[in-house]
Amino acid sequence: MISASDLTPAELAALLHFHADAGVDWLLEEQPVDRFAEFEAMRAARQGARAPQPRAEAQPPAAKAQPDRRQAAKPAVASPPPAPRNTPAIPDEQAVEQARFAAESARSLGELKTALEAFSSCNLKNSARSTIFASGTAEGRVMVIGPMPSADDDREGAPFAGRAGLLLDKMLAAIGLQRDNILLTNVIPWRPPGNRAPSAPEIEICRPFIERQIALAEPKALLLLGNFTARHFFGSAETIHGLRGQWRDIDILGRTIPAIASLHPQELLTAPINKRLAWNDLLAFKNHIDAEILG
Repeated sequence: MISASDLTPAELAALLHFHADAGVDWLLEEQPVDRFAEFEAMRAARQGARAPQPRAEAQPPAAKAQPDRRQAAKPAVASPPPAPRNTPAIPDEQAVEQARFAAESARSLGELKTALEAFSSCNLKNSARSTIFASGTAEGRVMVIGPMPSADDDREGAPFAGRAGLLLDKMLAAIGLQRDNILLTNVIPWRPPGNRAPSAPEIEICRPFIERQIALAEPKALLLLGNFTARHFFGSAETIHGLRGQWRDIDILGRTIPAIASLHPQELLTAPINKRLAWNDLLAFKNHIDAEILG
């Protein structure tokens, strides 16, 4: 067994995060428990329940008690299975219409956040801890969009948390930006269970909310991070390595906005050699916002 004293602070934090994601609430019992003895006791109890009971000795007919029909046992009625918890019982098409109506009804980012938090017609919300909405400010006219919340985002309730968020902060600082003076958000506001990819219906249900975020923020430039995000907005099946570093105009609710895609910080943590590619993308992004926003 590895002792906590043998772990570095980073290793210990990673281990605690792993346990939290797995749903572990307590690391130790207050009293030692012999699980083997518990198992043997449960098995003995089950075997005792299955053992045939001894039959009662036959009685003479005169002494045999007559059953009282009024007290006869009623047949057991099986209880209905529990209903699934918080599962939307509406078709995907109707859920998309509800999402579109809720998003279009919002007249500010604050109203949109309230509408998103009240929206309950997407299955992803049922398994997520948090609804992740945009953080920062729209006044900088710069928007950075990621794919979907990570486990750290879901736990902290904010986009780009954890190690990936710290790396993003360093990347932005390298081109003179801070997360407090730009807008950070995700395409999908709820973390899919097990970090799986969202399904096509789930993407369409979430689409009106991210498009309305962009329309209300009115950014002059978008930085799209990751394979999923680039494909979502560019409508391409290419990988991020084929889509990154190229300025493209995307249409959001009748408004054309220039966007450039780059590697997600999580990908850079996995493959640090690609940081040079991300740096080139950041320089292109900086040159554009310096020209278009700062003048």
